[in-house]
Amino acid sequence: MATQRPGFPVRLTPNAPATPRGRLPVAPVRPMVPATPSMASDAIRARMVQRLAAQGIADARVLRAMGAVERHRFVDSALGNQAYEDTSLPIGLGQTISKPNVVARMIELLLGAPALIGKPQERLGRVLEIGTGCGYQAAVLNHVAREVYSIERLRGLHERARTNLREFRLATVHLMLGDGMVGYAKGAPYAGIIAAAGGEAVPDAWVDQLGVGGRIVAPTQSLRGGQALVVIDKTARGVERLVLEAVHFVPLKSGIA
Repeated sequence: MATQRPGFPVRLTPNAPATPRGRLPVAPVRPMVPATPSMASDAIRARMVQRLAAQGIADARVLRAMGAVERHRFVDSALGNQAYEDTSLPIGLGQTISKPNVVARMIELLLGAPALIGKPQERLGRVLEIGTGCGYQAAVLNHVAREVYSIERLRGLHERARTNLREFRLATVHLMLGDGMVGYAKGAPYAGIIAAAGGEAVPDAWVDQLGVGGRIVAPTQSLRGGQALVVIDKTARGVERLVLEAVHFVPLKSGIA
């Protein structure tokens, strides 16, 4: 029986005190960078997309999505001139916005889910993003998925992402404050799960919430002590796991701060 979808935004800890002790300070929500002609032009994003294609990103859906989202709107104004460089940038509370190449690479891998094999024009179904950050990747995912649920554990970043995305009025992107390590069972099953933080292993909860034909793309601890990108597919035969290249992400943590 179908269950009614919750209203949004959702707070996953209704019993949590309003001002918990030891809570990290809320990151100041700074104004988004104004859309200047040089920064917001199609040409500057087109150059970024050309670089991504030269670096090996081949999925047309990903390239279109990366060209459609104005990355400078998700970083502080002081860093605006670096917004379209292939570099990560600080967004507060010790977190970063990932490099465009990393965002594109992970989303391209997500679109390689078993359910989409042989369907190069089709969108993913419902996607769960672990770690909203400033909201940039959620905005890109909006172009390749029918619905996006995005969880952030840091209140300051959750509020910042809401501010950043508000003017875009993305009806199918739902931002939630909660513990990403437990996923979000009410939205399951997911066609894809993508994580912007790496732990020792992919939590069992994510695998449980992944639908058959779906795919998880996440950084995890590698045998060599760093992090590696891991792809997990759920098929009718079971769960298949593939370890890819080395990456560097912030650590995956539980709880809300």
